[in-house]
Amino acid sequence: MVLITVFLLSGILAGYFLRKDNRIIKFTDKVTTGAICLLLFLLGLSVGGNEIIINSIAKLGIQAFVLTVGAISGSVLLSYFVYVYIFRGKEK
Repeated sequence: MVLITVFLLSGILAGYFLRKDNRIIKFTDKVTTGAICLLLFLLGLSVGGNEIIINSIAKLGIQAFVLTVGAISGSVLLSYFVYVYIFRGKEK
C-alpha cells in the first residue's frame, strides 16, 4: 500500500511540474487509455476463466444490470446538479 501511495504522490508531483508541456499531456492520455483498455481486457479474461462466475452468470447478470443502471443514473443525476449549481453560474 505504501508503494502505491508513493507512486501516486510522485505522479501528482510530476504532473504538477509538467502540466504545461502539451506533448507529455497527450502522451499520458494515450498511455492511460491503453492501460485502461488492457486492464478491462484482463478483467474480462479473469471473469471468463472463473467457472463459478460463468455458472452463475444468469443470477449475477441481473444483479449487475441493476447495479449498473443505478450507478449510471446516480452519476448522471449528480453530474447534472454539479453542473447546474457550480459551473452554470460561472458561465453567466
